[in-house]
Amino acid sequence: MTNANTGNQDNRGDKRDNKRDNKRGDKRGDNRNEQDSEFIESVVKIYRVSKVVKGGRRFNFSALVVVGDGKGRVGAALGKAGEVPNAIRKAIEKAKKNMITVPVVNTTVPHEVFSRSDAAKVLLKPASLGTGIVAGGAVRAVVEAAGYQNILSKCLGSNNATNVVWATMDGLKQLHTAEELAARRGIDVADVFSY
Repeated sequence: MTNANTGNQDNRGDKRDNKRDNKRGDKRGDNRNEQDSEFIESVVKIYRVSKVVKGGRRFNFSALVVVGDGKGRVGAALGKAGEVPNAIRKAIEKAKKNMITVPVVNTTVPHEVFSRSDAAKVLLKPASLGTGIVAGGAVRAVVEAAGYQNILSKCLGSNNATNVVWATMDGLKQLHTAEELAARRGIDVADVFSY
């Protein structure tokens, strides 16, 4: 008799789990539109900051997020809120508003670039096909979201994730294709490489 009771209890537990799963499934991800799915979103770092008030400490969260389409558009932003999901959501919305277009030439960067943000310095170099992404966490998130598949990078100085992301974004803003430079200078593309 005890076996039959335990079997019924197990069935009840399964039904409860199924109900929970269905409720969760309705709330998570179903209301997203197709536009969100085309972006690569990656959370680089989550910071917990505290403020000392009369009753103790009050905690807030900052989320550093990188968003890109994998086809040459990328953006990064910092979102702040009292809870982690809200901070991430704010950061994603902000990053989508601040996206930049970067040149992708044969799955890599068109030329070497060195950039800095505060104490963080980042070096980005073109790589041959098959190299892959040689980059640390923060730089990797940015270049993957931008759509680069072969790139060499090195972080010098500070490895603070926020400053490394800003330095990488600044480096990507400095990139230009040979065609863009030729059009700007009013010369042929072949003459750009002779300098």
